[in-house]
Amino acid sequence: MANKSIIIATGIFSPDIGGPASYARTIASRLATSRKVTVVTYSSVWNSLADSKLPFRVVRIWAKWPKGIKHGIYFIRMLFEARKGKVVFALNAVSAGIPARFAARAFKRKFIVKIVGDSAWERAISNNKTSLLLNDFQKTKRSGWARILHALQCSVCKGAYTIIVPSEYLSKIVEGWGISKEKIRVVYNGSDFEASPLSKEEAKKKLGISGNVLFTWGRLVPWKGFRMLVKIMPKLAEVNQFFKLVIVGSGPDKSILEAMIKNMRLERKVILAGRKNLKEVAEYLAAADIAILNSGYEGFSHQIIEAMIAGVPLITTNAGGNKEIIHQGQNGIMVKYNDEFNLIEVIRALWNNPEMQEHFIEEGKKTAAYFSVEKMFDETIALLISNL
Repeated sequence: MANKSIIIATGIFSPDIGGPASYARTIASRLATSRKVTVVTYSSVWNSLADSKLPFRVVRIWAKWPKGIKHGIYFIRMLFEARKGKVVFALNAVSAGIPARFAARAFKRKFIVKIVGDSAWERAISNNKTSLLLNDFQKTKRSGWARILHALQCSVCKGAYTIIVPSEYLSKIVEGWGISKEKIRVVYNGSDFEASPLSKEEAKKKLGISGNVLFTWGRLVPWKGFRMLVKIMPKLAEVNQFFKLVIVGSGPDKSILEAMIKNMRLERKVILAGRKNLKEVAEYLAAADIAILNSGYEGFSHQIIEAMIAGVPLITTNAGGNKEIIHQGQNGIMVKYNDEFNLIEVIRALWNNPEMQEHFIEEGKKTAAYFSVEKMFDETIALLISNL
């Protein structure tokens, strides 16, 4: 069995919350029906009683150790596990990808990595070291940590047998790092998101929200465009005085958004709801009249699929992989990132056209069915097993 086993390296795993944690658990469970699987993860807990009920092993590295120590321990455990496996699959390029890549190399194991973004750009923009969006950042000369992270993620990709990306857009980004196109495989993300059974009025009552809800959600970071949505709320009130902007998520931009809301006296018009789990997000979507994603970057947007599954008409941007999901005017509308005038006009047009809303809802559900979680896992597992 050892020569048929798969080692999954991840930066996060249950009970910690996040998309990568759910992804790791699901793919490991599915692989474990026919293969021996071990998951190596950083963890906020020493151990979990739930691990004993899983059909695969979980090796946990305490995430609260100092950085150098925890990464060193992670690498040592990866070396030990890679020795017993045949394929090493890393779910990110840096925290899991670097130790996984070198552990796989040490024992001449096939190394596969999933790339869902540019770690160097995300670090640079989060630390206010750049204001450029991803496409422009690729053309600039990097310095400091951005340069180091870029070199590391490129090294990981160059050492990989196969690189999995969730969109053609990200395939081009990785190819731009000097990586051979033949190594890259596009496997579109899927979603197992479940719509809430609540009606719109039931959801609004449960959440304590009145009026017509403009809903947006995600990590509160600069490139998600929440600041612009808050900025245009006074003008949107002229379109419909009952509009309320509801923002779900947490992150470094929280204090900036709170200050904007206070300074603009929008406490009655904008709700910062904080971080919510998927069930709670489903309830907010059930209460929503229009979903808006004003993002400057998306590798592949889970939120777009969630809105479509929930049956909420969607306005988003033409950034990144969005153009591979949205067919303009058919299942949603795309505008340029932070395009103040067109955001307002598109919201106005969609709000005043119930027939368009219904068309987007109908076509969106068809689109969501194509990007199914079953399809994503089937294609990924086929890739992994083909390398055993």
